[in-house]
Amino acid sequence: MTPTVLGIIGILALIFVLFFLGMPVGFAMGVVGFFGFWYAVSFDAAITMVGNDIWSTFSSYGLTVVPLFVLMGYLAFNSGIAERLYSFAYKWFGHWRGGLAIATIGADELFAAICGSNTATAATMATVALPQMKKYNYSTILSSGTVATGGTLGTVMPPSVVLIIIGLQTEQSIVKLFLGGILPAIVLGILFVLTISVMCRIRPDIGPAGPKTSLKEKIKALNGIIEAVIIFVLVMGGLYMGWFTPTEAGAVGVFFTLCVTVPFGRLKLKGIIASIIDTLKISSMVFFLVTGAIIFGRFLAVTRLPYAIAEFASGLPVSRYVILAFILIIYLIGGCFVDSLGFLVLTIPIFFPLGVALGFDPIWFSIILTMVTTMGAITPPVGVNIYVVKALAPDIELATIFKSISFFLMACILSIIILIIFPDIVLIIPNMAR
Repeated sequence: MTPTVLGIIGILALIFVLFFLGMPVGFAMGVVGFFGFWYAVSFDAAITMVGNDIWSTFSSYGLTVVPLFVLMGYLAFNSGIAERLYSFAYKWFGHWRGGLAIATIGADELFAAICGSNTATAATMATVALPQMKKYNYSTILSSGTVATGGTLGTVMPPSVVLIIIGLQTEQSIVKLFLGGILPAIVLGILFVLTISVMCRIRPDIGPAGPKTSLKEKIKALNGIIEAVIIFVLVMGGLYMGWFTPTEAGAVGVFFTLCVTVPFGRLKLKGIIASIIDTLKISSMVFFLVTGAIIFGRFLAVTRLPYAIAEFASGLPVSRYVILAFILIIYLIGGCFVDSLGFLVLTIPIFFPLGVALGFDPIWFSIILTMVTTMGAITPPVGVNIYVVKALAPDIELATIFKSISFFLMACILSIIILIIFPDIVLIIPNMAR
């Protein structure tokens, strides 16, 4: 059996056997990687490889960036910052047709800037925004779709856990990946707003205008965004100027979040404990995903499958954008059946070398993969944000949420097309950084 064939068998076993048996993605990748490496090299080499990789992963200083940014996001989540952001957006935009939905997207964008979790963003807005939209007779098609898709902004807008994982897997600068994600997240948010506006123009009854607020109330509501803006500017500004490493920036963000919430009674001991527990859960999942991906990547490196694919694809007599489209279709389909983050971690060792071989900028290619990964959070049947909304709003039918998502998926696809046509949207800020 040739090494390339062995690699293909390993991938097929991973997808069609272990995944369908319900084995967690990180463990499944580790199992296939270990046995595949054992077959290709030797048992002793496989044992040594696994031991070294587990130790290097869990003792890595660079990986501490994950729990720090996740903790910062959950502290913000449990302190009510998201509610104040929504209140601000609601008072400024709520009187427009579809204004409450637009306010939800605006609050999502602001909250995503200090929270790297799409599920936390979706859960917060489901709790805060859905009752308001129901109060003002918004259609569940508009309200549920807005909350579920708006949460995906947390995947793209830094500090994003997905970008951290990509940076760790591909040995890229996490700082530059963060900076590269800012403008694409804003573009995606604008397209979501335009989607809402078009939907409400076609069917005004699904998003009636809310009550108007005075200029005094609008100005007063600005207090609700001060915390989030300062945290974002402090963390991202420090990274941009080179004052902090990513890990130090995460620590500074946690410290400042505590400073602006605990003394004012906005974050109680119960909220701090809940934040720590949720951070441990998410961080453990990420650590095991990264460990499994490293072991699986070692196996693929031995088989030389990624390099064979890269050599084959780069020699095809077609445009590299045709190959890129094929890669994105694979991600879109895979995200429908496998957890999107797990699928990304699984495929990075295969498709990242291919993207680089085709001449795509590594930062730009990483952001494109992140953008298509966001769609996995809202594509049925395993879109996690859909089930977050369903859990917090059990009266809304799953079929209704699935239907509402279809309108926003077009905005996601359009955003990727825009970034392909205008790659400088991704690269302009990273190229300006020190």
